[in-house]
Amino acid sequence: MLPLHFWARVQGRYIRSAARLFFKRPLAIKRQVPLISFTFDDFPRSAWHTGGAILQRHGLQGTYYASFGLMGKQAPTGTMFLPEDMKGLLEQGHELGCHTFNHCHSWETRPDLFEESIIKNQRALQELVPQASFRTFSYPISPPRPKTKQKAARHFLCCRGAGQTFNVGSADLNYLSAFFLEQSRENPKAVKSLIDQNLRAGGWLIFATHDISDSPTPWGCTPDFFEQIVQYAVDSGAQILPVVQAWQALRASS
Repeated sequence: MLPLHFWARVQGRYIRSAARLFFKRPLAIKRQVPLISFTFDDFPRSAWHTGGAILQRHGLQGTYYASFGLMGKQAPTGTMFLPEDMKGLLEQGHELGCHTFNHCHSWETRPDLFEESIIKNQRALQELVPQASFRTFSYPISPPRPKTKQKAARHFLCCRGAGQTFNVGSADLNYLSAFFLEQSRENPKAVKSLIDQNLRAGGWLIFATHDISDSPTPWGCTPDFFEQIVQYAVDSGAQILPVVQAWQALRASS
């Protein structure tokens, strides 16, 4: 009998392949000046108060993917955002993106229920900030089911996944690749190497993480590490923009 971890790997490959192959929305990416975006999932308060302060020192803005069902709660990725955090974030030009209301598992949740949570999250945002709307999306926890990917695409300009790589050539706006910083937080050289590769390829590198803390959760990283990566990104000469502005830049040049 094959071991359980073998079947877990097989299932993981199947899930990732299904998310990549179906319901694509292609966009050509090949730029003389590459793009980099910094994104935060769940929207822990530390991502704003610490991570946002680091971005602000460099004159940059990021994208914060919020699940309003988590607002004010203690979650595995730390203490979540409060209503007043959104006000400061938007005033400084950061983007607020959607992460579903219930932080739905993107594979295990039924597609119709997943879409309901997207809509509920939008309503929750407009109750607090009537003039605001979500324009981009990040899939929580895992790659999406194909039908979930199809439904999410109805609501957003682009949707972000994972993949630990950058976007170049023909990218899928319904499932953009991202690089989670916490997976290399003990190896900044690997992250810097990816920035260099993105520079040579003329691609769009989307960084993702969760909390930014001196004692980060397994899904976050330290301020020193984050500062080091932001500084290297700035020094690389890439154009650093929130996701929706990077999308706009790509559309303008296509």
